Amino acid sequence: MPVSRRLLATALVATAALGLAACGPDNSPDQSAKGTTAPTAAATAPATAPSASAPATKGAAPTTAPGSTAPAGSASDEPEGFCTHVPLPAGQKWIYPVKGTSTTTLTYRDTKDACGVNDVSFEPVGADRTAAFAPTAKGHLSSVMAAPKDVDLAGVVKHINECLASPHSEKGSYPCSAGDYKVAVDASGKVTELWERAHS
Repeated sequence: MPVSRRLLATALVATAALGLAACGPDNSPDQSAKGTTAPTAAATAPATAPSASAPATKGAAPTTAPGSTAPAGSASDEPEGFCTHVPLPAGQKWIYPVKGTSTTTLTYRDTKDACGVNDVSFEPVGADRTAAFAPTAKGHLSSVMAAPKDVDLAGVVKHINECLASPHSEKGSYPCSAGDYKVAVDASGKVTELWERAHS
């Protein structure tokens, strides 16, 4: 009889163990699909972008680092190209000569910086102005095809007036520039030197 009780107890323990195993995860097709989908979705959720209606997360990293330019196409894009000229020494400035320039008087317009592709551009602004030439004034013609050429006042004025008459003239090694000249002015306001700016 004790052996029978022992066998019966063993059979009960085995039955209970099988019952507990049956309470584990359901391996039916529906449950199997649910079991694999949920963890995958949870794992990929952080990688997806938040919806437009979701509030920004506190402490989220900015889209651009401080001091960097905004991504292309954004409203705060910086102008492209070269937009500001290098500061000039005291007494020098960029001007745009206009008609009326002679060997005694420079007639010009002031300029403002504008963005250029290869270098900053200068746009004439304001009304015509005049400044007397110093008797010893000299000029420097520039070209992308030849070394700068030093000329006397008569030579630079002749070049300026030829270019005003035919702005796109390309004769010789010193074709007309876009009209940009850097000038030096002394304490009395007289122009002492002019540098033509070469353009390609």
